[in-house]
Order: sequence, then C-alpha cells, then structure tokens
Amino acid sequence: MFRSLFGQVMGGTAVKTITPQEAQEKLTNREKMLLLDVRQAEEYAHDGHIKGSRLMPLGTLSSRLGELPKDAPIVCVCRSGARSRTACELLQRQGFTDVTNLSGGMIAWKRAGLPFL
Repeated sequence: MFRSLFGQVMGGTAVKTITPQEAQEKLTNREKMLLLDVRQAEEYAHDGHIKGSRLMPLGTLSSRLGELPKDAPIVCVCRSGARSRTACELLQRQGFTDVTNLSGGMIAWKRAGLPFL
C-alpha cells in the first residue's frame, strides 16, 4: 500500500512514479512539467525521445542542478526506469520536491504506442 501511495522506496527515499499514459495525458493537457531525459546523448538521438524532453545525462546531473527549475514538476526518463529513479533520488537529496520517475522508461513508453521522435 505504501508503494501505491508514494511510489517506490529505495534507500529510504520515496520516489513517486507516473505511468507513460499518465505522463502523456499531462503533456496533452499542457500541464507544467519538465521531462528530464537522463540517458546518454547517443540513446536520446538514436533510440528516440519524448517530444519536448530535455537531455541531461545522469553522469552530468549533479554538476548541472542550477539549470533545473525548483518550482516546476520534473519527470525523469531513461531507458527502463532505473537511471531515472537514481536521478529522482539525487534531485530529492538536493532539495527538489516535485520529482517523479517515468515507470518503465522509454521501453514502456514505446510499448504503450505513445509518440516519440
């Protein structure tokens, strides 16, 4: 029940999750959020990405925190959801309060038949 209310708990940090369908609905409704893709540039370019997402590879994230808004919801995206969960945990430790992991990453996004570039 705790996971269904608050997302996955890893290392004592609760990470909210969102399904690809829920994220697409928010995009369709033009809800304010930053889609933060934490994969490598090659993955972003060659494996496809969600329109409007911003590339910031996980390895560079901690040195680029100043580029991210603290007043907007951030949805982290990767290939499968693992790196993006790590990114969410990092952001939460740095004071970002509205951070969500895209459950299943781009694999789940594509399986759901949602649009990507």
